[in-house]
Amino acid sequence: MKPRLVAAMLLMTLIGVAHPRTAPPSPGFELTDVTAATGLRFTHYNGASGRKYLPEALGAGAAFLDVDNDGWQDVIIANGTEWPGRTAPDNTTARLFRNNGRGGFDDVTAGSGLDVPMYGMGVAAADYDNDGHDDVLVTAVGQSRLFHNTGKGRFVDVTSRAGLGGHTGFSTSAVWIDFDRDGLVDLFICNYVRWTPESDIFCSADGTRKSYCTPEAYPGATSWLFRNKGNGTFEDVTATAGLLDPTSKALGVTMLDYDRDGWPDLFVANDTQPNKLYRNTGSGRFVETALEAGLAFSEDGRARAGMGTDAADLDNSGVPSVVVTNFSGEMLGLYTPTTAGHYADRAAHSDLGRATRLTLGFGCFFFDADLDGLLDLLVVNGHIDDGLRNAGGRVNYAEPPHLFHNSGGQFVDIAREIGADFAAPKVARGAAFADIDLDGDLDVLVTTNGGPAHLYRNQLSAPNRAVRLSLRGSRSNRDAIGARVRVRVGSSWLTRLVRTGSSYLSQSELPLTFGLGQRSGAEEMIVEWPSGKQEKTGPLTAGRFYTITEGRGITANQPLHRQ
Repeated sequence: MKPRLVAAMLLMTLIGVAHPRTAPPSPGFELTDVTAATGLRFTHYNGASGRKYLPEALGAGAAFLDVDNDGWQDVIIANGTEWPGRTAPDNTTARLFRNNGRGGFDDVTAGSGLDVPMYGMGVAAADYDNDGHDDVLVTAVGQSRLFHNTGKGRFVDVTSRAGLGGHTGFSTSAVWIDFDRDGLVDLFICNYVRWTPESDIFCSADGTRKSYCTPEAYPGATSWLFRNKGNGTFEDVTATAGLLDPTSKALGVTMLDYDRDGWPDLFVANDTQPNKLYRNTGSGRFVETALEAGLAFSEDGRARAGMGTDAADLDNSGVPSVVVTNFSGEMLGLYTPTTAGHYADRAAHSDLGRATRLTLGFGCFFFDADLDGLLDLLVVNGHIDDGLRNAGGRVNYAEPPHLFHNSGGQFVDIAREIGADFAAPKVARGAAFADIDLDGDLDVLVTTNGGPAHLYRNQLSAPNRAVRLSLRGSRSNRDAIGARVRVRVGSSWLTRLVRTGSSYLSQSELPLTFGLGQRSGAEEMIVEWPSGKQEKTGPLTAGRFYTITEGRGITANQPLHRQ
């Protein structure tokens, strides 16, 4: 058996251990609420007025991106608006917060071109025309919109010009992916159900008062794949690519290469329908293989209410695991590789499963919170109806998050140990991470439904260090989306994939962070570019932020502020 599969099976076994464990006495970091101190003032508007329209309970997400190429991660947060027949209050548009590099954010929405009223849901950003500036897609109920970054502090709505106009639906998460590896990023947009205000159905939990419907009340809707034609326009290739599926009810999507063939695959989290794993054949088509791979259902064969998702190499074996957040009573799904191309859900027999049995998870992501070289798991929670309680009073509208610390395959929820503000109950939806202050550790943004966004700065007390990498494609797409990077730290190979999307309606930063523990550096790095080119680079020094350019190796580096 190959060594990477042995390591993956060891991880699966460790996760499956069900004996009680206690959190370490000191997690080595804290997540401190700096929302007010940084000026990130935002309150989500969902338009709720008692009519219980389905989209009101599900938004909204956010994205980290470097809008102006100054090296600092900025923030865009999606926002809702009012339903037809009612007047929306002011400032119900997506909001753009520029990182001023002095520890704060400035609201520069006005005049940015993003201040367009729409019922926004999610955000995904990438440089689709390779002009050096990241563009923004905001998914929506109705018409999702594509905004081109002019590089002069403004965005231009190019939805119709790009060929996306007329594709309307209940769109949720999205991901930019160069599925044909032609050097241009393409666009995959998740759609939930076929719903409009006019087709809204009366649902009731008590037979009298209206409540939010479950997705079973509405027919599903196919997600879309748009191929980038290279002239500023996109063509709908959903059917020809093998992705047409009107039964899906998609909320989350992540990109991965689960079969290690170099072609990016897609995993889609579906709500009350089987999850989908689309294997990229490399010929312009995808084949759906979730059932064969063991990712379609729960361990007992049920389709759960999938919300958010992420995929990453948890045990440094080179093989990605997959996480899916689900509804209250269903617990989280953590699918770990068993044999090549096959997975098993191990959450049900672990502390992960017990901790998430009652919470309703939305945003989630893997990240190295303490820079020890192992990826941890953050999950944010919140119910969908403020009037919902179960008979025992154990299910609440606002719910605390989980942060599962990875101790070599054993995951322990340390959310309460890393900050009282972070652990406070919220009606959370989106979640993303970025190094907002260039100090080497990863900070966290959480959005809430009908409430404020929360920004948490990572205060690392452990003496751990990191290297950070920003990749620039030349033959590959400019953002190097799809690049697989391996860094050797001692005898271990740490693997990361450059990608957009993941989590729920949200996107984390594109630069990669490799925790080194207390080591002074990494011995070597291998980059597998989407173009097929492979490059090796010599030692990397801890506490540095490197720029890697395809065909040229390291083209810039700078010190991280803390390290």
